[in-house]
Amino acid sequence: MDPVHPGSERDTSGIADMADAHQKNHDYHIIDPSPWPLLGSIGAFLLTFGGVGYMRYLSGGSFNLFGLELATPWVFFIGLALVLYTMIGWWADTIKEAHEGAHTRVVSLHLRYGIIMFIASEVMFFVAWFWAFFDASLFANEAIQASRVEFTGGQWPPKGIEVLDPWHLPLYNTVILLLSGTTVTWAHHALLHNDRKGLVYGLTLTVLLGVLFSFVQGYEYAHAPFDFKNSIYGATFFMATGFHGFHVLIGTIFLLVCLFRAMAGHFSSKQHFGFEAAAWYWHFVDVVWLFLFFSIYIWGGWGAPLAH
Repeated sequence: MDPVHPGSERDTSGIADMADAHQKNHDYHIIDPSPWPLLGSIGAFLLTFGGVGYMRYLSGGSFNLFGLELATPWVFFIGLALVLYTMIGWWADTIKEAHEGAHTRVVSLHLRYGIIMFIASEVMFFVAWFWAFFDASLFANEAIQASRVEFTGGQWPPKGIEVLDPWHLPLYNTVILLLSGTTVTWAHHALLHNDRKGLVYGLTLTVLLGVLFSFVQGYEYAHAPFDFKNSIYGATFFMATGFHGFHVLIGTIFLLVCLFRAMAGHFSSKQHFGFEAAAWYWHFVDVVWLFLFFSIYIWGGWGAPLAH
């Protein structure tokens, strides 16, 4: 039998076998080496310690770590810039992978698992603030004594506190968020039915309602009759509602990015995880607000004098 020489016709079967071995025959996606996990970790580290140093700087204190004086705002802002840059770059890579067809059925399913886990972690984050508010309100004696405010015999809200009228701006914001949940659902159904105009209109209205909510809450904070630092009521109120307001801001930016992508034609009725994740996040923000409205604005201020 004649020997088989490389490059001959009889050797092409081996080359074909090697090509088949390198072809993708699975539903998983092996990503290329990425700088984002390392860069994001560095940014988060600087953001954490920079935040402590920034607060020490604002209070006139010092924050010495490893011989370095970190009581300055610069470390915080450098960490924030790194985190934002990582988010933009990492998500841009994710969008690129989706356009290249890397988001198969299995990958898309795992992305949904990821956003579900993220929202679950956010739920536990808000549980901490609700826990703090209920602990202070149900055990007012200990909470008011610990806050070094004049003892009031367990009265909640503490004596001298005027609360916001829940049936005024808080109710107005409740209607705004519920309406925004309706418009984002409209946009989702429009996308599923390949209605591009309905998708853009629904997202536009949702973003505008989110901006309106933030402006109303900012106005409410500016005219609140109590401060953050002068009572346990103000501290727990502003921490819970303030972090929710921050999530509304993040969700509005999330939906605004989806709006730009929708206008660029990125989404289809078959593949639109980015929009779906934003919609889930926005509905989570809606549900948290309903708990805040009923527990903090209505129940938490029940019987206290209203500030008009």
